[in-house]
Amino acid sequence: MQELHDAPLAPLTTFRLGGPTDRLITATTDAEVIAAVREADDSGTPLLLIGGGSNLVIGDKGFAGTALVIATKGVTLDGTRLELSAGEVWTDAVARTVEAGLAGIECLAGIPGSAGATPIQNVGAYGQEVASTITEVVAYDRVTHETVTLPNADCGFSYRHSRFKANPERYVVLRVRFELEDADGLSAPIKYAEAARVLGVGPGDRVPLAAAREAVLKLRSGKGMVLDPEDHDTWSAGSFFTNPILTEENFAAFHARVRERLGDGVVPPAYPVGDGHTKTSAAWLIDKAGFTKGYGTGPARISTKHTLALTNRGSATTEDLLALAREVVTGVRDAFGITLVNEPVTVGVSL
Repeated sequence: MQELHDAPLAPLTTFRLGGPTDRLITATTDAEVIAAVREADDSGTPLLLIGGGSNLVIGDKGFAGTALVIATKGVTLDGTRLELSAGEVWTDAVARTVEAGLAGIECLAGIPGSAGATPIQNVGAYGQEVASTITEVVAYDRVTHETVTLPNADCGFSYRHSRFKANPERYVVLRVRFELEDADGLSAPIKYAEAARVLGVGPGDRVPLAAAREAVLKLRSGKGMVLDPEDHDTWSAGSFFTNPILTEENFAAFHARVRERLGDGVVPPAYPVGDGHTKTSAAWLIDKAGFTKGYGTGPARISTKHTLALTNRGSATTEDLLALAREVVTGVRDAFGITLVNEPVTVGVSL
């Protein structure tokens, strides 16, 4: 277990932002993770968990406490069952399942971060989300001081949310278990219209696994959503805001604001999600509120490839980023009456 003091945190995040931490520990086994967590909890030391750093916005003052990098490794494939240690690189794990001919997470290719973070956010993209394939999450319970196994039904999965995100101080994810599908080398049914168009198929069709993965990587790359150290559009956390989910009443009010601002012929994106709720597009809202690709003149700007990504152009501070985020939130709220919610976890700062 490696330990450093007054260590920079910015290099551990995809934003490359944030000040130092008092103490930085890198754990490579479950036992080391648990020992570090117990030590911090027993001493009352604030604890920050870091995986791939792709969903973190850390304040310029850094973190006063212990930052724990979970760097555990381990991949087990048994038939259609997959188990990943929390520190495994997610993109590598997806590639391995495609090579093994197993379907279920191929459209989640290119998403930066670690496997242990996927159940926390209920990571999803291009018609798939991990909640549909996760069977169990093995975690350390900081309340009972035990290692527990939570079945899917107990994980509280919903859109970009879970039991782990709702109670971040309780569980430390150690391992994630999935049940995938052997479809004779074919993908799961393609659900996302944009992916189907690129693949030249209809929604619900299956394609070779490798083709599905490559199509998603192509789409993500075109939006600056695949990490590239030479491309500042990828110095981001991917989608900075979640897509708003509105009640029937709120959607009607939103639609009225759209007609008032943009004209009767403009219809906003609408995706029914059940229980009388409708999801709309945060990217559409941002763009129509006047924040187009590349917006900004400072060191933090909207991506030149995708309006949903806020980026560090190389010399930004966290405050620069937050100022831009607040400007976008205010602009969208003033234009459409919807308050956007940030997807990345903020540490020592808030919008």
